[in-house]
Amino acid sequence: MSARILVVDDLEANRRLLEAKLTADYYEVLMAQRGEEAVQLAKRERPDLILLDVMMPGGIDGYEACRRLKAMPETRHIPVVILTTLDDRDSKVRGLQAGAEEFLTKPIDDVQLMARVKSLLSLKVVTDELRAREANGRRLGVIEEELRPDPLEQLRLSAGNVLIVDDNPTQIKAMQAALGIEHRVSLLGEEAPAGPPDLVVVSVAAKGFDGFRVIARMRSGEPTRHLPILAIVDADERKRAVRALELGAHDIITRPIDEEEIIARARTLMRRKRYMDALRSRLDQSLELAITDQLTNLYNRRFMNAQLGPLVQRAQCGGDAVSVMVIDIDHFKQCNDTYGHDVGDAVLREFAVRLATNTRPSDFACRMGGEEFIVIMPRTAGDIACLAAERLRRHICAAPFGVPGVPMPLDITVSIGVACAERNDDTADTVVKRADEALYEAKRAGRNRVIGRTGAQAA
Repeated sequence: MSARILVVDDLEANRRLLEAKLTADYYEVLMAQRGEEAVQLAKRERPDLILLDVMMPGGIDGYEACRRLKAMPETRHIPVVILTTLDDRDSKVRGLQAGAEEFLTKPIDDVQLMARVKSLLSLKVVTDELRAREANGRRLGVIEEELRPDPLEQLRLSAGNVLIVDDNPTQIKAMQAALGIEHRVSLLGEEAPAGPPDLVVVSVAAKGFDGFRVIARMRSGEPTRHLPILAIVDADERKRAVRALELGAHDIITRPIDEEEIIARARTLMRRKRYMDALRSRLDQSLELAITDQLTNLYNRRFMNAQLGPLVQRAQCGGDAVSVMVIDIDHFKQCNDTYGHDVGDAVLREFAVRLATNTRPSDFACRMGGEEFIVIMPRTAGDIACLAAERLRRHICAAPFGVPGVPMPLDITVSIGVACAERNDDTADTVVKRADEALYEAKRAGRNRVIGRTGAQAA
């Protein structure tokens, strides 16, 4: 995996050593020697990962640099690994609380460093893809503003669900006491709290089960694929720690477990998960907005065009037939002129409900604009489509439309034209054009009727 990594250290020898190791694995390396320089360089160059020394003379130290990086919208998504000669727990917890994804003690173990780099870069790729799609949504106007992750203070007030997979009673009790202060903690096999887990803590040192297999299955299963995993390993088991990261664990913590450290790591993992969940949710919503008519909640013209072309092409190649009905609400302009556009909108919404409830789940009901609608009917021959159109017409005119603000219910009728893809040179445009011509023929014939251009006709 090629990526750009920013190395920040005041000692040139340390910078050159890390540069040589990273370059050997085909990473592009940027370098800075002071905290302030690193912040500005990261803001300008947007690296994929930052390896940050803590002890730097003058200006700001690594902790403050990390806090500033995590506070800026341009850099808060870049993973930070703090590298330092300080190996006491207070320094480690301080680094994690500053927002760093990892804290490694010098001299750096090359295998463990590269495993952490690859793991964090994999997560960064996913985040970048989601952010790029969100940016496209903002450009299209379906997302109004950039999503900003919750600050740490808000996260502390928002409890999450933690699932512990371990068989060590003493260790479980310690984790329950630490994580239970802020979160709802459950054990595998217990009745889980409301909602799915936000974090899973898995012991790969367990004696009663294979922790590696648990991680692997979670990574391969669709419901658990995006869940953050915190793996517990023994301090002297470097290979097992690396293996856990390779299988998909997002972070590791060594035994004996420090309460403040596991709290800090849980916060970091949950903050990232909630941000990515929010991104995915917004992208799903933006996709829905991009293909949905906002007044009627039916599909829009963009969606219709995307669906009909391939269906017609498939029918030409010997696949199932596809039919189209074009629908127009009769005298809708008169309704708008008499009662106003608010009433007209209410009629459109009610018509959309009746249309959606009188088409099959496999059909695509779309609003083309104004009072014109199209229904795409896959795997449907022309004569069957005409029968369906006639059934819909009768349902629309059978019961008047009750509209708030109008003293009497409104009698609404529709005219429908139907066409089927049946010619060798048919395209989506030609099929819709034939259905449109049939619609205008229905209007000329007196409205409130169905006419098909499919080899079959319904009056």
